[in-house]
Amino acid sequence: MTSEPLASLLRPKNLTDYVGQSHLVGEGKPLKIAIDNHQIFSMIFWGPPGVGKTTLARIIARESHSELHELSAVSASKDDIKKIISSSQPTLIKKVLFLDEIHRFNKAQQDFLLPSVESGLLTLIGATTENPSFEIIAPLLSRCRVFTLKELTEEEVGLIITRACKILKTKINKKAREWLINMANGDARQCITMIDNAFTLYQNLEIDSLKNALQNSFLRFDKQGEEHFNLISAFIKSMRASNVDATVYYLARMIKSGEDPKFIARRMVVFASEDIGLANSNALLLANQVFESVLKIGYPECSINLVHGAIYLAQSAKNRAVVDALGLAMKDIEATGNLPIPLNLRNAPTQLMKDLGYGQGYQKYSTADLLPDKLKGKKYFKNLLKK
Repeated sequence: MTSEPLASLLRPKNLTDYVGQSHLVGEGKPLKIAIDNHQIFSMIFWGPPGVGKTTLARIIARESHSELHELSAVSASKDDIKKIISSSQPTLIKKVLFLDEIHRFNKAQQDFLLPSVESGLLTLIGATTENPSFEIIAPLLSRCRVFTLKELTEEEVGLIITRACKILKTKINKKAREWLINMANGDARQCITMIDNAFTLYQNLEIDSLKNALQNSFLRFDKQGEEHFNLISAFIKSMRASNVDATVYYLARMIKSGEDPKFIARRMVVFASEDIGLANSNALLLANQVFESVLKIGYPECSINLVHGAIYLAQSAKNRAVVDALGLAMKDIEATGNLPIPLNLRNAPTQLMKDLGYGQGYQKYSTADLLPDKLKGKKYFKNLLKK
């Protein structure tokens, strides 16, 4: 058997073999069109870990016959970028810089990148798990197109498992396959690592082998990166369970490791609406105040603000009616598209619009159903709060 890592053997070389992100690389979708037409431009890939950001960048560079340079913002410096810019290659060859974890570049480093991206000397493909609006300076962001990558579906993770089994010349039963898909949680890298570890240790993919190998999975990962996601996951889940002690412990772990306090505070703001919502609307106000405190104070003092907010959020009553309502409405929008707005709700700035019935019958405090005709009677918000 080859000594090449399974992840490397599985990494697709073209879009045909690429798994996931059909909204970007499917027929008629933006990146498929760009790649087919060799129209390469600076872009940011925003999405969770293990969804194919690095692979997609490599495919884009290969298909466009570009000179690809890969750096990680965790360790890269201005000198590394200078070397790429000054490297002696034919001027007609486009230079693509893939910068992983671009959110870890500070403002000065991003400012340094800007002239080369603006002039076209470098085509930047940045990858980030953080919201680019918060972490990337506006001038650089304005010169890039942002593409959001999604977690892989169960079917897509299943396809990766099938390909891995073919390479390893082994089989996996239904129970082990389902367990693996569930544990992967949309992360191809995590799925592949579990397969690789289990097969290396036990020469099979039985469910007991996968479970036993799971404890060794961290050996293959970038520990700093993996720990980053594991800790924030444990922190959020502890607050969701109203377990104050676990909340404080995992928060302290993140603080001790030097985790960006803005990253923690942003997650708390999201949690306040997503998991607490209308059960306690003050939670959102407090979470935002914690975020403001973090911006103004910084470490080490802002650690106290973070703990203050986290304990409050953990102790608060929980209600997901807000996020559930949004999810139900989104599903209907995906299923029905842009339904006509009822005439009485339409704006009528011209006489013609008024003649067509726009705005007629509108009442400010109407109790009538105001949804489009096709959705009349739909209920998205379920008020589970006790009055």
